[in-house]
Amino acid sequence: MASLLLIDDDAALLELLADYLREAGHVVHTAVNGDEGLKTFFSTQPELVILDVTMPQRDGWQLLERIREMASTPVIMLTARNEEVNILRGFKLGADDYVTKPFSFAEMAARVQSVLSRTYGLIRQGKSDENVHLLRQGDLVIDLTAKKVWRGKELISLTPTELKLLQVLMQHPGEVLSSQLLVREVWGEQYVSDVGYVRRYIWHLRQKVEIDPDQPRYIHNEHGFGYRFYALTEEERS
Repeated sequence: MASLLLIDDDAALLELLADYLREAGHVVHTAVNGDEGLKTFFSTQPELVILDVTMPQRDGWQLLERIREMASTPVIMLTARNEEVNILRGFKLGADDYVTKPFSFAEMAARVQSVLSRTYGLIRQGKSDENVHLLRQGDLVIDLTAKKVWRGKELISLTPTELKLLQVLMQHPGEVLSSQLLVREVWGEQYVSDVGYVRRYIWHLRQKVEIDPDQPRYIHNEHGFGYRFYALTEEERS
């Protein structure tokens, strides 16, 4: 059971979806516009937000930016347009998933569970320190408990999905991981047919992790095969 916040100006859809997710065992708060949604976000501190793009007073993009200024709470965006430019904009602003209207409530419940699992279900794996659950590869470090990432002494801000993707790559240094495998590990089996997720998120992850995203040091694209993570330190690469 998780605490969810649904923000959509379609009151009928909002209540029906809220009832469905409550039946699934979640605690659900609702808001019908961006300003009300921001106030409810402050007061309830939800574990996940479902946010419509088009709303009065404060649209979904503005609200997502405001949420990301304050917290790493996972966000699923709702959009009436299945256009890559909108999807990429959402990912760039820090969205964790997107759902195109119309959608089934069962699909939304599955998306919610998937995002919650990869956000709050990060487990201690790979090469880690015993007490603080650190995953180290070269000069990159993930604190799996605090969900923070460092490159050397620099703290890097990642969304929960970017963090999970980096975690999977770092757990297999030097191995070529296919896009299908990455989708399965990060998003779940139900997303395995949409390998476009990987390409979009790898691009955003490089913008944050790499010193020069155009000349990646850590995450390499092995064309036709997948992606490989290299764990060399800056000193070893010089």
